[in-house]
Amino acid sequence: MQTDIPRLKIAIQKSGRLTEHCLDLLSRCGLKYTQSKDQLFCFGENMPIDILLVRDDDIPGLVADDVCDLGIAGLNVIHEKRLHGDGNGALSNFEIIRGLDFGHCRLCIAAPDDMAYEGTASLAGQRIATSYPGVLSRFLAETGITAEIVHFSGAVEIAPRLGRADFICDLVSTGSTLAANQLREVETVLESEAAIIRTDAELPAEKTEWIERLLMRIEGVQQVRESKYIMLHAPRSALAEITRLLPGSEAPTILPLEGREDRVAVHAVCRENVFWETLENLKEAGASAMLVLPVEKMLA
Repeated sequence: MQTDIPRLKIAIQKSGRLTEHCLDLLSRCGLKYTQSKDQLFCFGENMPIDILLVRDDDIPGLVADDVCDLGIAGLNVIHEKRLHGDGNGALSNFEIIRGLDFGHCRLCIAAPDDMAYEGTASLAGQRIATSYPGVLSRFLAETGITAEIVHFSGAVEIAPRLGRADFICDLVSTGSTLAANQLREVETVLESEAAIIRTDAELPAEKTEWIERLLMRIEGVQQVRESKYIMLHAPRSALAEITRLLPGSEAPTILPLEGREDRVAVHAVCRENVFWETLENLKEAGASAMLVLPVEKMLA
């Protein structure tokens, strides 16, 4: 690898629900790296790519300030920083370039179990505790509701019991934390997932080329996440039904079987998971010698 190529810097969450997913994604894209002793920096050994491990709230700012070229963070963090920034002004000089389909959660408004709720009109004039004042403010403006936003940086779910708020607006994944605090979801403010952001600054051609290459590899990794390669033997007369049963498959490859004009080999990439029920249905249609393999990489 040439040492004079500008190195691409990517900021990801140091520790949390996205960290393992981000490192696994980059590894599946072919990146081999060495992590520093303080575990705050990963040096790409086979690509001019370095990873900075930082607080998730800092990622949009590092990209906006051109300290890092790319960042991976939740849309909840990205939109909050874009709308509210660090409290001194919103961050706008970065762009969201693609979602990554992991780290799914939602930013929701929740009410105490014993409180009546009759739609967004019930929020009018109420106090809502949140650590996402920018996103919540936009939601209230879009729904025409005037309410008091109480900035709460700690455990937001305890705000109603402390008498600090009537409702909360917080991230929800399974809902177990809300249930444990006698709260229930009443409105979804934002559906979130991990996403890649890119600096608006003009980058050298070499960095731009590596970004495009990395995005192409990410696309290849995402395409095969649930994909399987299936091989089977089938009667020619059953090809139409067997093709119909292959989940998420384009036109399969049909190969002749030596000495068997009435039977063929069928190879196909299924872009959906292949369940036991799928194999049973294929067998019933006449398929035999079925083999299902994982797909590691794929470029269209």
